[in-house]
Amino acid sequence: MKVAGWVLAAVVATAGMAQAQDQQTLADIRQELTVLHVEIQRLKREFSTTGSPAPNLSGSSVLERVDAIEAELQRLTSQTEQLNQRVQNIVTDGTNRIGDLEFRLVELEGGDLSTLGETSTLGGETEITAAAPAAPIAPAIAEQGELAVGEQADFDAAAQALAEGNFQAAADQFAQFETSYPGSPLAPEANLKRGQALEGLGDTREAARAFLASFTGDSEGALAPQALFELGAALGRLGQTDQACITLSEVGVRFPASETVPAATQEMASLGCS
Repeated sequence: MKVAGWVLAAVVATAGMAQAQDQQTLADIRQELTVLHVEIQRLKREFSTTGSPAPNLSGSSVLERVDAIEAELQRLTSQTEQLNQRVQNIVTDGTNRIGDLEFRLVELEGGDLSTLGETSTLGGETEITAAAPAAPIAPAIAEQGELAVGEQADFDAAAQALAEGNFQAAADQFAQFETSYPGSPLAPEANLKRGQALEGLGDTREAARAFLASFTGDSEGALAPQALFELGAALGRLGQTDQACITLSEVGVRFPASETVPAATQEMASLGCS
């Protein structure tokens, strides 16, 4: 009887220890889930603004403002890459923790560990890649990304109107193109041609704005020298000689190998630039 009593006591004690161990493990799981919840909440706060944007885009000339815009874009790109890396780290760590929790829960419930598949990536994506530096947007003659349905056709129709000398239709169609396809890889060329159409209509001020939009949309692309030259020439026709001379001189400085440099030099001579 004494032996039976000792055996019973040992069984009860062992069961109690196992239950205590299980309870501790579940508590650990709850704690890790809480930590994951906090990390996810912190990640959500990254999508909340902290105030009104106040970029410094001041400058005494058009080119100074363009340089300020480029500097601001570089700063935002750098911040985006840093935030992207933080998101990647949280996703990797969270996915690993979830996989560990799944394993431990199946083990506690007495399930078959061999049936566990690969843990789904936190957030539903299989991989998050680091943001690549923005590549120059190529004009229509170069290789482009995927275009929206009807995008190329609308661009070609507007370009055809310009080629036929129908400046009003071309200007309207290119303006509609910019509204219909924001961020289009064809936008720099569309703005350049819209400026040419507006020049044909005698609206030099709006043409200058279109040329500026073309240049700022892709300041290193194949069409950038021509857009910068057209902008400088338009400023000259508007009587802003100092601004025109500065802008035209930048064509040779920024794009010394461009075929537009001689035209810019000739335009500077006609304006009497020093």
